[in-house]
Amino acid sequence: MGSSSIDPLQESMEKFNQIAKAAIPFYPFLLQSSIQLLNYSENATYLITDTTTREKYILRVGRPGYHTKIEVESELEWLRSIDQHSSIQVSLPVSGGNGEYIQVVNHDNMDYHCTLFTFLEGEAPNEDNQQELISQFNMLGAITAQLHEHSIANWEQLLHVRRLTWDYDTILGQSPKWGRWQDGLAITPERAELFTKVSAKIKTRLERFGKAPTRYGLIHSDLRLANLLVERDQIKVIDFDDCGFGWYLYDLATSLSFIEHKPYVPELIASWLKGYRSVRPLSEEEEQEIPSFILMRRLQLIAWVGSRDNETTRELGSGFTEDTDELAEKYLRDGKI
Repeated sequence: MGSSSIDPLQESMEKFNQIAKAAIPFYPFLLQSSIQLLNYSENATYLITDTTTREKYILRVGRPGYHTKIEVESELEWLRSIDQHSSIQVSLPVSGGNGEYIQVVNHDNMDYHCTLFTFLEGEAPNEDNQQELISQFNMLGAITAQLHEHSIANWEQLLHVRRLTWDYDTILGQSPKWGRWQDGLAITPERAELFTKVSAKIKTRLERFGKAPTRYGLIHSDLRLANLLVERDQIKVIDFDDCGFGWYLYDLATSLSFIEHKPYVPELIASWLKGYRSVRPLSEEEEQEIPSFILMRRLQLIAWVGSRDNETTRELGSGFTEDTDELAEKYLRDGKI
């Protein structure tokens, strides 16, 4: 049979396609529908179109072992809360014929959590359109501040939420959730030494920064461009799969995912801060710490690229690690990016 010729990525995607098909019968109103794979990274995401009404939905098939069912329920609870108590447009869960929001599909003796969401119109921001992106970051700053205001206002209610923690230990520490940057691509001894110094500086600075409730709470934690939808003058937020407890400023760092090294990043940050401060105060001391969060995210993404096999990681490859050197050296030298 020569199984060595099978691309493991194709094999994995085919498995998720089978699971997606198995999830559709849980939604009796979708029995006449088409399924199209949109994205495969941590999860597989599908566009489901009702062939009769042309109504669209998004089906997410979670990869096993990443979240417990209780953690997914907490995510959906927070989404409904954001929808009820803020003006932010989010994609909402849709229940199946059994009244449940999470459908469990067993495939090869493993349980996969499948969730159907409402479909939102819009396009992801274009990282190559610099001027447009700068103005969009102003809107994104304001939306992110609204999310944080919602977290702070509902602090007591959200304390019982079961979600991941995104702090130094779970990002760069001993057992990081997305793998170790040390196992990333193109980690030479010199680069390992450079990044080790960066990690130590981040740790020291964030310990000093602290986790006061005005700085640390329930965040989206993956506001990268692919998880934003722009429609006219509005930005909608999708994919709360990684939402958890972390520093509010980490949300800014995640918005710069994969583009941290671009020359226009300082302008994006300035625009974001202006939008953010139009909704919620942010001190000078907090602003000074932005580079620490950006470097922490960047090292986390190096780990992610090295430990995952999908189209994005294949595209980024070793170059993503190599492009980090300059950022790392500047951060060590003067605490900036």
